[in-house]
Amino acid sequence: MLALVLVIVAMVSALMAMRFAIHGQEVAVPPLVGFTPVEGERAASGLGLQISIERQYYSPQIPEGRIMSQLPLPGTKVRRGWQVRVAQSLGKMRVTIPDVTGQSEHAAELNIRRRGLDVASMAEVQAPGIPADQVLAQSPTANETQVTAPKISFLVTAAPEPQAFVMPSFVGQPLGSASRSLQDAGFRLGNVNVAAPPSTDTGDAAGAAASNGTPAPSAPQAQPVPPPQPTPASIIVSQVPLAGQKVMAGAAVYFEVR
Repeated sequence: MLALVLVIVAMVSALMAMRFAIHGQEVAVPPLVGFTPVEGERAASGLGLQISIERQYYSPQIPEGRIMSQLPLPGTKVRRGWQVRVAQSLGKMRVTIPDVTGQSEHAAELNIRRRGLDVASMAEVQAPGIPADQVLAQSPTANETQVTAPKISFLVTAAPEPQAFVMPSFVGQPLGSASRSLQDAGFRLGNVNVAAPPSTDTGDAAGAAASNGTPAPSAPQAQPVPPPQPTPASIIVSQVPLAGQKVMAGAAVYFEVR
């Protein structure tokens, strides 16, 4: 019985010591709203905490440069070394939001950065009939007064994607008609090569002459013949890209003719 009581006392003591050790490392987050970053850092570091300025917002109530919000909230129990995230006030908005619609993306970005603003996000959309790289819309809109953050988002026109086609077969067609079909469809004619003619084997004739004991007649020295050139009447024997492949408008097509 005495041993059982001693075991229970030891377990209770261990639990109490563990709880004390855990909760002894916890502190309450102090209120930081209204403090300057230096004052907030001093108040947080005295409790073993850290602060991190993650956002900046306009505020007509909190003076410029002071902390306007914090997370965790004041009074929250956290462990020592915890990081308290705060937002800093930019004071009352003194910058007029410019109208950058219709400008290029680069010009709009320069315009807002010159006023001390920044780009929050940028999205692209295809708009038929409107040139690419042009600002269609912005948020906040021009001259808006209810602005919280010094950032502007853009909606910019994107370049249209080239149209895709399935390559037809031109094998067996004359080069002239295939070229016209390609140009009418918006493609380019690439290099056209002439297929080499089948070689004529004279080895059998020379071997037969040697077996009969008669010297093989010496062939007259051939004059260099210029390589054949493709004509509109040349017949296509192969093509690249192959028939059935996906190609984009404006791509080049290469032929081999005979």
